[in-house]
Amino acid sequence: MNAALPDWHGDTAALRTLQTELAGQVQLRDDFAKPLRTVAGFDVGFEDGGATTRAAAVLLDADKGEVLDQQIARMPTRMPYIPGLLSFRELPALLEALAMLRQAPDLAFVDGHGIAHPRRLGIAAHFGVATGLPSIGVAKKILVGSPRMALHEMRGAFTPLRHGTEQIGWLLRSKPGCLPLIVSPGHRVAMASAPELVMRFVTTYRLPEPTRLADRIASRRDRKRAAP
Repeated sequence: MNAALPDWHGDTAALRTLQTELAGQVQLRDDFAKPLRTVAGFDVGFEDGGATTRAAAVLLDADKGEVLDQQIARMPTRMPYIPGLLSFRELPALLEALAMLRQAPDLAFVDGHGIAHPRRLGIAAHFGVATGLPSIGVAKKILVGSPRMALHEMRGAFTPLRHGTEQIGWLLRSKPGCLPLIVSPGHRVAMASAPELVMRFVTTYRLPEPTRLADRIASRRDRKRAAP
């Protein structure tokens, strides 16, 4: 059993305590391959009324942006949705999808939060600690905290996201005219590096390509189109 993913017995207090312990293992400094050779996007969806968890993983060449591999893992959903504990619900399928890839990426982009979480352990941080992989959380909505100042409409603009006096991430304007992304380091990535790394993989869409492609698979929007 992975110590970062205990069996579910209904003890939410124990999971919150474990979150705090795992958050203490998060490393907020750059410790990834330079130059990056591969990156991967990860996202989770649900089937069968929530009974089945479906995780998507897409591996890309970091320079060319070409898809090298993509995998989908399906497994019975291990626990109900509980606010603040979502990573314990989604992580088993994400770990399975990662194991199915032909190789582990140099950097993982996970749809969800890194440390921008009440106990500083969103899904991207939990994934990073559980796997040891450098990771960044790319979320669509704020879970906790507030921006330090108004965000400029210019592409690539960012402003700190703070919870109390602590910076926990960034609001990032990846595409003008669209709502900003909430970007936060997950593991082995410095706070200052996170928005630049995300923008490196943004093309014409709001989401960076790794999580955009994973999101398309996880949400099953690719069913009427050829795989990327």
